[in-house]
Amino acid sequence: MAFRGLTGCVPILLRNVKTKGVICANVTKQSDCWTCRVGAKRHLLSEDIIRLQEFQQRKLAVSHQMYGGKEEYFQKFDQKLQKKELVLKDELKLLLHLCQTPDDVVTARSAIYRYHEENFNMAFGEFKFGPLFMRLCYELGLEEIAANAIKDKTLKGFFSDSTSFNIAMDMLFMKGYYDSALEVLISMMEQGVPLSKETFTVAFGVCYKLNTPQSYKICSALLEEAQIKGQRVPRQAYCFAVAQALKQKDPERAESIYTQIMSPDSQICQNLKVLMLAMAGAVNDILSILALALMPNSPTFVKKPEFSQEVVDALRLQTAASPLLRERVEQAVAKLQMSGQVTPLSLDRMLCLTPSGRRKPTGLSLEQRKSSRRTFRSLQSTLLIE
Repeated sequence: MAFRGLTGCVPILLRNVKTKGVICANVTKQSDCWTCRVGAKRHLLSEDIIRLQEFQQRKLAVSHQMYGGKEEYFQKFDQKLQKKELVLKDELKLLLHLCQTPDDVVTARSAIYRYHEENFNMAFGEFKFGPLFMRLCYELGLEEIAANAIKDKTLKGFFSDSTSFNIAMDMLFMKGYYDSALEVLISMMEQGVPLSKETFTVAFGVCYKLNTPQSYKICSALLEEAQIKGQRVPRQAYCFAVAQALKQKDPERAESIYTQIMSPDSQICQNLKVLMLAMAGAVNDILSILALALMPNSPTFVKKPEFSQEVVDALRLQTAASPLLRERVEQAVAKLQMSGQVTPLSLDRMLCLTPSGRRKPTGLSLEQRKSSRRTFRSLQSTLLIE
């Protein structure tokens, strides 16, 4: 099994990516077609997963309902910890929602250790504090505290859900701390936490950014294991895997992964396809794609495919030795430029796209509608009758 091979190499990977408690960004040199710009450092999880706004609204509501001051509550809690008294679930929940500063989080972290020590064998279905703590660290920009806590073996079982690990990796990815994010991924696998579809997106994004033989092996093994188990792998994760295979000079593997994408009609998929064909020297196939992308008879409201300037430059480079092919490519590129279909957006920026999340219903809400759709009476009176 692919995962067995991956498990065997975990100790080696841990030694290679160890940061000794200090989070540091990987500075591996990249090719011109995969330039990592500062602006490309973005988070990969949607608000549906991070739920930061919901968390902040809840914090605001808790602060308004709080009897007494926050400082008084923290002082009493510090005394409670010093006396090693029992930490109750609702007390910890309230504490996490009252945290406003890094110093507050230090107290909350101590409370978490104390709570876990007392409840490490908690029953299944108990409230999960892991995502709550990760959202707090996300809000305050405390990625190092989050990473160290989630990797701490003494807290094993406290972060028992994939959401906690996903949020931790996402905030590390956003800051460019890819080595530390990889450590979180490895810790997740060691702790036996099931991987969700969001995990694949963030994990493959981290592996793509690192672009090392170790990260390439992890990405390939995880993808193979997911396919064996029938797990859903998002299109963005597939694109990261394709991009890393191309960066690792493995076009055959990239093509194999690309064929597994169910709907390769997105902008990044089109760009990856052109880049793969360029590396394979299939210029005629590329010209067919570019001609189709021009869509001369399409309505004006239909958005036409756009190609990165980096992809165009790679195509020109591949045809530099053939005057005939170069001329045909230049003609096609000129038409794309005239129609505004060549974008300065880098491939890296296209890949690191933050998803929009679930679409909200477009219909009117209860607050907006004044009358019943069934009886046309006043909505308030209708609801009372029904």
